[in-house]
Amino acid sequence: MGLFSKTKKNIGLALGGGATLGAAHVGILRALEEAEVEIDCIAGTSIGAMVGAFYAFGMSVDEIEQIALDLDWPDISGIALSRRGLLNNDKMGKRLDKYLGDVHFEDADIPFSAVTTDISTGEKVILDKGDVSEAVKASTCIPVLFEPIEYNGRLLVDGGLKESVPLSAIQNMGAEFTIGVDLNAHRQYKRPENILDILNNTLEIALKHLANVNLNEVDLLIQPNLAEFSRSETKDIDEMITEGYNAAKNELDEKEIG
Repeated sequence: MGLFSKTKKNIGLALGGGATLGAAHVGILRALEEAEVEIDCIAGTSIGAMVGAFYAFGMSVDEIEQIALDLDWPDISGIALSRRGLLNNDKMGKRLDKYLGDVHFEDADIPFSAVTTDISTGEKVILDKGDVSEAVKASTCIPVLFEPIEYNGRLLVDGGLKESVPLSAIQNMGAEFTIGVDLNAHRQYKRPENILDILNNTLEIALKHLANVNLNEVDLLIQPNLAEFSRSETKDIDEMITEGYNAAKNELDEKEIG
């Protein structure tokens, strides 16, 4: 493994969005721990916000992995019966509360923030105060599929509309060395099989040029090759975790932080 010098730099981790592809974040966290990279702040977009919240509040990688392996779509969504969305993600909020408890950002072991989008104004909204479960629900709220989340007077949806990898959030938190995780770098579009696939393809195609990662702003960029995996199925979670681990390990072997 590459040599990592001891550093006084504040290291920030930006976990990108990608629906079920977010399982790769688990493997990446494991590789970072093995390399003894100590994370000083974490930000997440969409599924990255969910994984980031678990880690920021002290959950072990093993515990997060078990949650990912046990997760299925019905566990995190329910019928909304709303003009604003087909489903709601209240179940996700309850699951977060189950694992984390009723926590606020101020209680985190590692400073944490979640990126969302105000669907009324088009603004990027970085949440770092208040209820964590509500913030993560907002960040993971795929427009049209899920009804938006009311949070501090704003109507919020998926942060991926504005920033697929939340670099600005960790920069705002004082990160001097940035690690970005881009789950969509190697995407290959396939014939959609359901409404979620259609929505995912639509968002990815339309927003790819708007939410790309600026490679010049990332000190260490991890881009696992998840092209063969579906963003809406959970049957390949273990393989995605492995791919995330391998991608991170390869980058860490080549990079010295210091």
